[in-house]
Amino acid sequence: MSDREHGAAPLRENTENPRFVSLLTKETLALILAGGRGSRLGRLTLWRAKPATPFGGKFRIVDFPLSNCMNSGIRRIGVLTQYKAHSLIRHVQKGWNFLRGEFNEFVELLPAQQRITTSWYQGTADAVYQNLDIIRGHHPEYVLILAGDHVYKMDYGPMIARHVESGADMTVGCIEVSREKAKAYGVMTTDPDGRVVKFAEKPEEPDPVPGETEVSLASMGIYIFNTQFLYEQLIQDADDSFSSHDFGKDIIPKVIERQKVMAYPFRDPQTGDQGYWRDVGTIDAFWAANLELIGITPELNLYDQEWPIWTYQEQLPPAKFIFDDEDRRGMAVDSMVSGGCIISGGVVRHSLLFSNVYVHSRAYVKDSVILPDVEVGDRAVVKRAVVDRGCRIPEGMVIGEDPEADAERFDVSPGGVVLVTPEMLGMQLHHVR
Repeated sequence: MSDREHGAAPLRENTENPRFVSLLTKETLALILAGGRGSRLGRLTLWRAKPATPFGGKFRIVDFPLSNCMNSGIRRIGVLTQYKAHSLIRHVQKGWNFLRGEFNEFVELLPAQQRITTSWYQGTADAVYQNLDIIRGHHPEYVLILAGDHVYKMDYGPMIARHVESGADMTVGCIEVSREKAKAYGVMTTDPDGRVVKFAEKPEEPDPVPGETEVSLASMGIYIFNTQFLYEQLIQDADDSFSSHDFGKDIIPKVIERQKVMAYPFRDPQTGDQGYWRDVGTIDAFWAANLELIGITPELNLYDQEWPIWTYQEQLPPAKFIFDDEDRRGMAVDSMVSGGCIISGGVVRHSLLFSNVYVHSRAYVKDSVILPDVEVGDRAVVKRAVVDRGCRIPEGMVIGEDPEADAERFDVSPGGVVLVTPEMLGMQLHHVR
């Protein structure tokens, strides 16, 4: 059945507003799975869930799926939390409380609370199952399930419309990746019509895309369900004592055998090219994705006024650069510097500084991602590093030049990126992460 037959306007270019919003999104409830620890990020997620991790100078990772929902016209959203969720909950409460309940618009926090069982969330499917009574109370026609820990911009409207038009019971958002990278994801095999005929979670030998040898179709962790069908599958899965209660491992492999599951390739609607999507689940990936933003024309355009990324941010003064002596010049080159930063006679090159970073005289920061509220002391050197929130780099300390010395004090990634946290510097924590 087509989009128009469901009472929604067709997907087409609107001359007054080139970004058309499908009315099917009004009938959709989005659930963002934001309870994961993100263990591959090591001690960067020691005190926060992965979706709460800062990204891009002023945002948190969870802001991207939330903003995608807003910009797609989806205004009924549940955020499912579990692991060390305090900073995530505070962020959502402060930054995402602008919707109007009178119009049935909301961002609800759904922490693990043993509503149906006596256990915490056991898997992605179980997390949704334990909130079935809440979902039923909203009476959605479709349920859109999103991972809360990926960075991308995507209009969910065309995907929902494709789901309805195809007559699918479930649709999976997917992206093409190399076969080597595909080993870390759920991999789909499709027939010529895009129907999923096989789904393998983190396979050793991923199936290639038809006609290719080194490219596979990976799940983005984005699922659209017809609501009644979702209820049935979750209840059946909850009754299966052998299930791990996960969408990728359990539910999808079962339903493709007897139900219609479609793949939806994520592409730029204007160019048809592969869309930008990053799983920033390792320190190397997190570091690289942040520094990509510094480029002249990065794939992820944060300056796109037609697709803004919303967030909560403090009211801070502009960044300031002071002193102009030959050996004491406050400057940043080929970098992004956020509000509240003071570069006081230090030099910053090819780096991304979050809010309230203070770089003291003759300090040198290069190829680094500096999270909020960091202080870099006089003559300190920081290269090829991720420095966590609240760190105070002592005067004269050198980071990123001697791998052996770095490994004794800090964590060093396989790609040679140094992770520095307050605990590694012997600091006590006195603020929300």
